[in-house]
Amino acid sequence: MAAMSTKPCSTHDSPKPRIHYERRRPEETALYRIVQENVDTFFAQVEAESGSPLPADTFFAQVEAESGSPLPAFVKDEFDAFLDCGILSRGFSRLKCGSCRHEKIVAHSCKKRGICSACGARRMAETAAHLVDHVFPDVPVRQWVLSLPIPLRYLLASHPEMLGPVLEIVDRAISSFLIKKAGLMRREAKTGAVTFIQRFGSAAGNLNIHFHSLVIDGVYRLRGDKPTFQYVAAPTTEEMARLVERIAKRMMKLLARRGYLIEEEGVGYLEAGEGDEALGPLQAAACSYRIALGPRRGRKVWSIKMAEAQEDS
Repeated sequence: MAAMSTKPCSTHDSPKPRIHYERRRPEETALYRIVQENVDTFFAQVEAESGSPLPADTFFAQVEAESGSPLPAFVKDEFDAFLDCGILSRGFSRLKCGSCRHEKIVAHSCKKRGICSACGARRMAETAAHLVDHVFPDVPVRQWVLSLPIPLRYLLASHPEMLGPVLEIVDRAISSFLIKKAGLMRREAKTGAVTFIQRFGSAAGNLNIHFHSLVIDGVYRLRGDKPTFQYVAAPTTEEMARLVERIAKRMMKLLARRGYLIEEEGVGYLEAGEGDEALGPLQAAACSYRIALGPRRGRKVWSIKMAEAQEDS
C-alpha cells in the first residue's frame, strides 16, 4: 500500500552570502521554450483525442474519458501565466535605491503554484526560512517520506478532498509510534510535524502524490509547567515495516468507508469514481509513466533506466 523512508534534517543557520540580484531570463530556458512551442498543440490534441481508444490491460486504459471535454480554465490560465512570468514586455517595476540612486528593473511574476519553477522555488525558500526562524524549536528534526502505489496516487489527484483524511492517518501513526518508542502514552506527550504534499516525481510530467513530513525527532513530555524534550532514536528497519503496514491497513479501512475500495470475491480494488473528463486520462498517464497524447499514446515513457536495461540485454 505504501512505502516510507526517513532521514535526519538540519535546521542550523548557514553563513549568509552577499546579496546580488540578477534578472531572471525565463525565455532562455529549455522549459519555457518547450511550453511556448507546444502548448497550443497540447490543448488541441487534448480536445481532439479525449475519448479515443487506449491500449487495453493498463491502468491508463481504466480511466479513459468517455467523451471529449475541454481542459478546465485553470489549466490554461496556469500555462498563460507561466509564459508571462518574468517577461519584461508583460509588465515590470522600476526600483531605485533611496541612498545611492541605483536603479533596477524587476519583471512581474505569476505567483502561481503549478508549473512555474521560479515562483515555486521562491515560495519554497521563503517557507523554509519561516520554519527555521519561527516554527521549529532548537531540537533534532527528521524527514519522513511516504510514497503511494500508482492507483492511490491517481485517486488522490482526482479526489483531492481525500488528502486530508489520508494525511491525518499518516500523522497520527507517526506521532503514536514516537510516543510509544519514548515509553510514554499519548496523554503524557506531544509531537510536532509539518507536512508538504508533493505532486510530482523525478520527471516534470510525472504525477506522483506523496508526503514529505518534517517531524521533531522525539517528543515533549507533558510534566509540570514546562514541557521537556525527550530524544527518540531513529526507527529500525523492522519498526518501519510494521509502521507502514499499520498505515496501509488504516488507509484501506478509510477507503472502504468512503466507497473507494471495493471488494469482490475476496479481491479488493480501488474505484476512483467520476473525475474530470479531460484531466482524468492525462492524470492517469502521468501517474503510470505513459505518453498521454499523439501517435505513441499509451506507451511507456522512454527513460535512461530503460535504455540502460536494453543495452545490458
